[in-house]
Amino acid sequence: MAAEMEPPPLGDAEQTDFREVDDTDDLFVSTVDQLESSPSPPLEPANLLVEDVSVNSNGPKAAEVILDDDPEDLFAEATEEVSLDSPEREPILSDGPSPAITPVTPTVMITPRIEPAMFDRSPDEVEEEENGDTFDINISVSDPEKVGDGMNAYMAYKVTTKTSLRMFNRNEFSVKRRFSDFLGLHSKLASKYLHIGYIVPPAPEKSIVGMTKVKVGKEDSSSTEFVEKRRSALERYLMRTVKHPILRKDPDVQQFLENTELPRAVSTQALSGAGLLRMVNKAADAVNKMTIKMNESDAWFEEKQQQFENLDAQLRKLHASVESLVCHRKELSLNTASFAKSAAMLGNSEDHTALSRALSQLAEVEEKIDQLHQDQAYADFYLFSELVGDYVRLLTAVKGVFDQRMKTWSKWQDAQVMLQRKREAEAKLQYANKPDKLQQAKDEIKEWEGKVEQGEQDFEQISKTIRKEVERFEKERVKDFKVVIIKYLESLVHTQQQLIKYWEAFLPEAKAIA
Repeated sequence: MAAEMEPPPLGDAEQTDFREVDDTDDLFVSTVDQLESSPSPPLEPANLLVEDVSVNSNGPKAAEVILDDDPEDLFAEATEEVSLDSPEREPILSDGPSPAITPVTPTVMITPRIEPAMFDRSPDEVEEEENGDTFDINISVSDPEKVGDGMNAYMAYKVTTKTSLRMFNRNEFSVKRRFSDFLGLHSKLASKYLHIGYIVPPAPEKSIVGMTKVKVGKEDSSSTEFVEKRRSALERYLMRTVKHPILRKDPDVQQFLENTELPRAVSTQALSGAGLLRMVNKAADAVNKMTIKMNESDAWFEEKQQQFENLDAQLRKLHASVESLVCHRKELSLNTASFAKSAAMLGNSEDHTALSRALSQLAEVEEKIDQLHQDQAYADFYLFSELVGDYVRLLTAVKGVFDQRMKTWSKWQDAQVMLQRKREAEAKLQYANKPDKLQQAKDEIKEWEGKVEQGEQDFEQISKTIRKEVERFEKERVKDFKVVIIKYLESLVHTQQQLIKYWEAFLPEAKAIA
């Protein structure tokens, strides 16, 4: 009977059979106008649920039709009549009540397709997407100062923060920090976030030899260069930390940047019991990596691990090459300076006036070129070499979160094994008819079932976090390399332009030799 039912007529409108619609026809205006001009006859109760056009209706509205890009395909599949109670119309109906819809002017509206993933994001992720790559905070590390004498001496650095972020109390503030404070900050962040899958930027490495030279008061170029390298590395470390949307909101980070007094970091010395313990723990972790065999079921993680292993190997090779290039430029600078001195001495001893003047001019040009080589070696190191070195260390941190995921999986598997043993023990108690211990066995089973469930949730959560962290890391890596490569190329172009300028200015002097 339902198959014989016809849609109710709309006043004096034409027959509502489906037909070819010409592109020039207005699809909605005519029908809505007729609805406004002529009242519809009373509808049967069976039809009210489907074709009611009142504001409280759950049925489809003409203004909510989802349009494809091609208007000719609007009714491509409507080639036969479908009864009102047909199963094909059931997906259109909504079980819950719809809110009242304010009448609007009959126009063609396209309902947006909302992806389900949009509702699974945390507020931090939504805020990060809305803000894009912009964040207003800049940190500089400057004014290294030696505090104390002898082996108890240390270097203090001025950490200046400029920001408009509301999480900080002021827009600009400065504090004094020593190197162990930076190591303490990294230790705190790693203990909080590494085991749940967040990539924590590594702090600069210790250098016992370099710091010993500074402590004993040996003022030479090597100790000065060491202090500058460390200052630059500490500044980059803080910037990488505050770029992370989760880490920069950590109370320890805010305390490090804002508080004048900071509790002294402990267990950060290289030559100490804590340092020895860290070495033992690293060795134990290396053994665990070899003993834990994880059957990777996610191809994405397997592919990324291999990708990072290859990237790490290539970056290490590149870093060694750039380090060699820096040494070559420094050696070239020294040889150029030696050549300039020799040319100047030869010019002073030359009796021929024009030749003497040309040699003196050549010595001046070589001195300028010596400075260019020094500047370029500086750019090679602080622009390119340090970037590559930072990412070699960052990749170690990235591989660290993959190791933490493996540990989480191993913990989950251990809980499953223990749960199985508890169930077997319960079965033995039931078979041996020992009701006095049965309740305890059931409680233990319940406890381990909770641990298994928690282990599974932890594994799924760390896997989800690592995916997001790797995506953020890849974006930052591409952006950092792009910026640095452009700066590095600009420095090379500037150096070559200066070289051409110097030689072009010297050329008339050489031609003037008679």
